[in-house]
Amino acid sequence: MKKITLSSVVVSALTLPFLAFAIDSSTPPQEASISDFPTLIALIEKVMWWVFGAIAVIMFVVAGILFLTAQGQPEKVQAARSAFIWGIAGVVVGIIAYSILAIIGNGLGV
Repeated sequence: MKKITLSSVVVSALTLPFLAFAIDSSTPPQEASISDFPTLIALIEKVMWWVFGAIAVIMFVVAGILFLTAQGQPEKVQAARSAFIWGIAGVVVGIIAYSILAIIGNGLGV
C-alpha cells in the first residue's frame, strides 16, 4: 500500500509542470489556422516536444519505481540503473534532435 501511495504522489508531483502550462479556460479558444508551411512545421515541432517531454517523465518515473521495488537485489538494481541511463540517453537524443531541427529551420528561414 505504501508503494502505491508513494508512486501516486510522485506521479502527481511530476505532472504539475504540465498542468502549469495548461490553457487558461477564462479566455476563449482561438482557431488554429495553418496557412503556410512554416506554421505547420512549428506546430508539429511543438506537439513533438510535448510528447517527448511526457515520454521522458514517464521513463524516469518507471526507473524510480524500479529502484523503489528493487529491495537491494543486485539484478533488479541493475535493471533500474539501466532504465535510468537509457532515459538519460533518450533525453540527450531528443535535445540533439530538437536542436538540429532548430538549426535547419533557422538556416532555411522557417
